[in-house]
Amino acid sequence: MDASTSFAILPSNVKEKTAFPHEINCVRTASWANNCLTGTLDTGYFSCYFVNEKIAQVIVNPFGEVDLTASIAAIHDTAKQAAEFDETGDYYQLQFADKQIIIYKETFQIIMKQAGKVIFQTEGLAVNRNKEHQISIQSRPETAIFGLGEKTGGLNKAGSIISMWNTDVYSPHNKDTVEIYQSIPFMIADTEETTYGLFYDNSYRTEFDFQSYEDKYTILAEGGQANFYVIFGEDVKEVVASYTELTGKTPLPPKWSLGYHQSRYSYTSEEEVERIANTFKEKEIPLDCVFMDIHYMDDFRVFTFNPDTFPNGPELIARLREQNIDVVPIVDPGIKKDVNYPVYQEGIKHNYFCRKLEGEIYYGEVWPGISAFPDFLSTTVQNWWGNLHKFYTDLGIRGIWNDMNEPSVFNESKTMDLDVVHDLDGKNVTHKEAHNLYGLYMSKATFEGLKRLVPNERPFSLTRAGYAGVQRYSAVWTGDNRSHWEHLEMSLPMIMNLGLSGVAFTGADVGGFSSDCTKEMLIRWTQAGAFLPYFRNHCVQDSIYQEPWAFGLDAEKIVKKYIELRYAFLPYIYTEFQKTAETGLPLVRPLYTEFKDERDLIQVNDEFMLGENILVAPIVREGQVKRLVRLPIGTWFNYWTKEQLEGGDYIIADAPIDTMPIYIKAGTILPIGSSVQNTKETQSIALEIYIANGTASGYVYNDDGKSYEYQNGEFAKTGLTATLQNGEVQVKATHSGKVNLQLEITTIQVFGEKTNKITRAGI
Repeated sequence: MDASTSFAILPSNVKEKTAFPHEINCVRTASWANNCLTGTLDTGYFSCYFVNEKIAQVIVNPFGEVDLTASIAAIHDTAKQAAEFDETGDYYQLQFADKQIIIYKETFQIIMKQAGKVIFQTEGLAVNRNKEHQISIQSRPETAIFGLGEKTGGLNKAGSIISMWNTDVYSPHNKDTVEIYQSIPFMIADTEETTYGLFYDNSYRTEFDFQSYEDKYTILAEGGQANFYVIFGEDVKEVVASYTELTGKTPLPPKWSLGYHQSRYSYTSEEEVERIANTFKEKEIPLDCVFMDIHYMDDFRVFTFNPDTFPNGPELIARLREQNIDVVPIVDPGIKKDVNYPVYQEGIKHNYFCRKLEGEIYYGEVWPGISAFPDFLSTTVQNWWGNLHKFYTDLGIRGIWNDMNEPSVFNESKTMDLDVVHDLDGKNVTHKEAHNLYGLYMSKATFEGLKRLVPNERPFSLTRAGYAGVQRYSAVWTGDNRSHWEHLEMSLPMIMNLGLSGVAFTGADVGGFSSDCTKEMLIRWTQAGAFLPYFRNHCVQDSIYQEPWAFGLDAEKIVKKYIELRYAFLPYIYTEFQKTAETGLPLVRPLYTEFKDERDLIQVNDEFMLGENILVAPIVREGQVKRLVRLPIGTWFNYWTKEQLEGGDYIIADAPIDTMPIYIKAGTILPIGSSVQNTKETQSIALEIYIANGTASGYVYNDDGKSYEYQNGEFAKTGLTATLQNGEVQVKATHSGKVNLQLEITTIQVFGEKTNKITRAGI
């Protein structure tokens, strides 16, 4: 079919709903033992229990006995709580704390309550002959839906159909492109009265339909069990915190990974890489990392250098490290079929590659040509793959970029054959089930390998593909975006929903990956990127260059200003990452999560909170020099002018080309770092105190920025308070941890109230 003509819109049945003729109607038998209710249904089996006082788990397997083995995602599903069990003629009930799970015997309905209020209620579960299943869950028309990982479109997914199948998407890539690189089947349903999370832990292709019905939504899975966790919470933040208790939190990254990163597909020679790094140095533009894309390799063989264009790769990396510039090479999963290639030889010898059930190796074409693919579901293969990275770590490399790991294959389906069989440590798993897990297992292999090879240095791992729980191992960027204003705008709700899905360390390619960036676009995208967790400029080989100096001195000056601003805000950003590592809450979050009483904030897609205290309102449309900014209720300060504003409505913000609107919440003590060229340089801090009702507070976290010694108490926390009385502001610092790691406080400024004196205590 020619999709470029009207032939593509001939009447069709492409939107017809999949039929599920077999309803599960009743419970036949059930038993309560070991804090778990298990039973038989008229079709299949079920189980349910409480993971903890905020999470209930239900599994229904319509096609066989329930498998209670926790997945790689749900790593903290390790205990079944001692709930109270009761049975009546109509239902079974489990009670733990103020939560209840009720299983009705006839019609087989699942209801969950909190403090007597119904939070979650199924309406039916049905199957078909293809071993697919569909569950229906009651919902109200006004319900807002958040999460679901990396998806295009707006922040609120109500009214959408969202499917999960990791896909390499270069073109098209727009708001109608639903299946892209990450599959995270976790959603948050929020109304004025109730909030809950639903983690549908099923790695087959799944589809969440919030469009077809007003009073319910459905989840379809193309195989496996109906395996889901219901997460109770008073609000979105509590649900996200509990979800990350289940699936793991984003670990504290090395500080260098939070600086500015420069990349291109590709810098094609040692000379070009060095020229780029030297230009940053000459122009005094801060830089922490340069990326090497696939052209550094010998004919795209991973763990090699191109002998013609990178003949002295190790020496290049050493020279850059002497300048405090880290290097991150790309490492793809495709292993070139080459009998003289040691990695291929070893994989063949030890049976490390993906195979068909009949025994033959699966081969697919990717960048190196015909290639085999490591079977990352195997722990043995994970260990082998991780240890291969000694090639890089011996050179001082501490970060790896995993790409093409959906897995992407250059064929019509874009991936492996679905009848490839993976070895999950002795259990055969088809690629139909393992596809969405492949990138997660590769990230695990990479991250754990780097930790083994350099035990006391925090590694940096960046991945394109993943599944729920990927935050434990990797940062995530949003893949092959384009130099389109729409993609800048769309990246903000994508990153916010990734954060609400547990993945806190995220960003988008600044300037856009493909197509040609423009001067204005680079400026505006850099402004936004400076305040996102991951900050990298990256573009494709056939586009124009988009380094900070690419569009002349005027643009360079502004881009440099915002890269420098990133480093000025680094003490705050690093402190927020430390909070994320403890709480699981994302750095970048929707306004609504912080101001839940203002329900209209659900529709704000183009602003975000950085932590609890900073509101960022990027310019995402060409030619704009003003924009509407929705300020939540309370007092705010314009970061640039220090003007005090009252929130609760929209304001018109001035945004000339060199200004992105930024607002600081009253009551904040903001640490601003001194000027540095990279994160290895020691910063001092100036305190900006934004007084509200006579007080302000905050704290600053610091450690050595690279090791795990902070887990042994090698860190410093500086608690900060300010009180205003009779025109005098007393600023007090309380220190915990190591004195030598405390950031020096140089100057203090107070905004919001007239003051005639500032006194210091402990500073």
